[in-house]
Amino acid sequence: MTVDSVLTVEDVPALQAAPEVIEEANRFLTEHTAYLKTEDRQMLRAAFLFAENAHRGQMRRSGEPYISHPLAVATILTQWKLDAQALAGALLHDVMEDSGVTKLELTEKYGKAVAELVDGMSKIDKLEFQSKEEAQAENFRKMLLAMARDLRVMLIKLADRLHNMRTMDAMRADKQKRIARETMEIYAPIANRIGLNAVYQELDDLAFKYLHPRRHHVLSKALKAARGNRREVVQKILDSINAKLAAHQIEAQVSGREKNLFSIYRKMVEKHLSFSEVLDIYAFRVIVKDNPHCYLTLGALHALFKPIPGKFKDYIAIAKSNGYQSLHTTLFGPYGTPIEVQIRTPEMHRIADAGVASHWMYKSGDEGYSDVQQKTHQWLQSLLELQVESGDAVEFLEHLKVDLFPDQVYVFTPKGKILSLPNGATCVDFAYAVHTDVGHGCIAAKVNHELVPLRTKLKNGDHIEVVMAAHARPNPSWLAFVTTGKARSQIRHFLKTMRFDESVHLGERLLNQAFSALHQPLHVNDEIWEKYLRESGEKSREAVLADVGLGQKLGVVVAKRLLQLAGTWSEEGRQGKKPMSVSIRGTEGMAIQFARCCNPIPGDPILGFVKKDQGLVVHTHDCPQVSKGRIDAEKLIDVDWDPEVARLFDVPIKILAENERGTLAALAAAVADADANIAAVSMGDAVESHERYLSVQFTLQVHNRIHLAKVLKRLRALPTVYRLQRVRA
Repeated sequence: MTVDSVLTVEDVPALQAAPEVIEEANRFLTEHTAYLKTEDRQMLRAAFLFAENAHRGQMRRSGEPYISHPLAVATILTQWKLDAQALAGALLHDVMEDSGVTKLELTEKYGKAVAELVDGMSKIDKLEFQSKEEAQAENFRKMLLAMARDLRVMLIKLADRLHNMRTMDAMRADKQKRIARETMEIYAPIANRIGLNAVYQELDDLAFKYLHPRRHHVLSKALKAARGNRREVVQKILDSINAKLAAHQIEAQVSGREKNLFSIYRKMVEKHLSFSEVLDIYAFRVIVKDNPHCYLTLGALHALFKPIPGKFKDYIAIAKSNGYQSLHTTLFGPYGTPIEVQIRTPEMHRIADAGVASHWMYKSGDEGYSDVQQKTHQWLQSLLELQVESGDAVEFLEHLKVDLFPDQVYVFTPKGKILSLPNGATCVDFAYAVHTDVGHGCIAAKVNHELVPLRTKLKNGDHIEVVMAAHARPNPSWLAFVTTGKARSQIRHFLKTMRFDESVHLGERLLNQAFSALHQPLHVNDEIWEKYLRESGEKSREAVLADVGLGQKLGVVVAKRLLQLAGTWSEEGRQGKKPMSVSIRGTEGMAIQFARCCNPIPGDPILGFVKKDQGLVVHTHDCPQVSKGRIDAEKLIDVDWDPEVARLFDVPIKILAENERGTLAALAAAVADADANIAAVSMGDAVESHERYLSVQFTLQVHNRIHLAKVLKRLRALPTVYRLQRVRA
């Protein structure tokens, strides 16, 4: 059988009622895949017949045979000239999920590469998840990791989503909205991120149609009306540009295009405009032969129409992260109409339309293409880093969404290297973009040679220098302002690991104290721990100790069970003996917390109790929270201060002083003379009925109770101080 007559109704009798599907399959196998070798098209014919047989009897909601969907997906991929393996993967992409075909069977028939592509597209329906969101996130994570190994997985998925969005009218309204929202949040930004501009815009428009059908209808109607009214203006602009370029002897292809509906709607929402106020619904594209002519064209257009200040962007010198290159400028056109113009070469135009898919469409040694592939590869590697550092699939998806912002800022490292970051990125995001260790160790940053806070948002062209310290570590407060997925996941991973390690150490100390409280000889070897782990279902000894440290388990309960398994448990002789206390050094990190209600410092009599998810919380003996019985007595832990505590502790004090000039300076000087530090100051109004007095609250940083007494003595010696006390909640 020749390739020109690849399929007939006799080949696929099940499709007798749908001859249009056979007709489309023949177009796919002859016209659309004409760039492939004959043997490749024969393989695709076999893949089509296999897929049709696997999906036989299955129908789409529209009433069409299901095989029409994978055929349409494969046809979309032929626009990017993808290879035979990718097209076969597209034809077979649902057979594992919907028809019970195994990966091994596909490997035997079509090779490992095709089977991997299909597997990357298949959902994980054999695992149990706690929620629909978790299942969806896990499926998405699996697909992205497959994409990191082979980008064709994502190209197939985008074509799959595009065809589903084009044919979603038959679905229920709630399902339409759910799929449209997922498309707008995930798939459209990914299409943009890898440079598939046409797919990105169409997915946005289709998602807009189903998320806001009424708004889409009204805006579409208004745009059609405006199209006729503005036709003459558009033609006049085209004629003017062509004439000006011809006068400068610049050969160019000039075209006008209508902006996509969703971008117009987004502009109306962001700038609070009505449709009639959005003048720049048309954009113009000028394609010239090489880079120097791009800049010559820019000069000619700026001589023709006045440029709008601040609206010029050079994406040729500094390409976007997805490899996109063009000159963008906005001009004052006739009748005051703003004109957006893009100037690019044919090679840039191919990359702008097909992005990373241009690797398959135009195989070439051109540096521009290799640069696109390299940037995409770097992004895919960053996805693998997110996957490793994220705790679960939902967290991974959250980090990915954060990383898919289309707007970018371009900043410079001290050595002049350009980094692209999402709009709104901070100095901390920059530090993590350079290297994870730089992010972990940063303590300050310089922007354009000036020290700035780490939360400072970066702007295009900023020169950034990160100041590091050897013993620095991430601050949990950074999570409130970082914008990149990498920074967020790395900070969370570090804090989780650090807290786990600290909780293990604390749990070990609490368990030792529990053994002491039970007054039993300690004979818990590895064999006993193994029995306990099998019985409790815990993963490791460290996990049990971390749970004890975080208050998830009571140390005395764990100790008692371990002793029972060891056969050494005895109720005798356990009364009347004082258990060993836990020594507090103040450097335990997040596993031990000092209660804010009483702010204990070394020298204060203290006690502790284990609070779930917070670890050991330390209070003073006379804390109101303790005296009011708000703490479970069974969870109380005997604690005392380690003789060598080197850190500083916060202590709030309240001062009533005469409201005279220089009073605050005198108070601060007295604190400094006592070798203490003021961490915070808050000023009160005049108190009681004496306007001559002022209430001031300091948060002092002191070493211990003796140090605090020294500071208070210095303050009381001041003649302006009327009353002084340590604040307790």
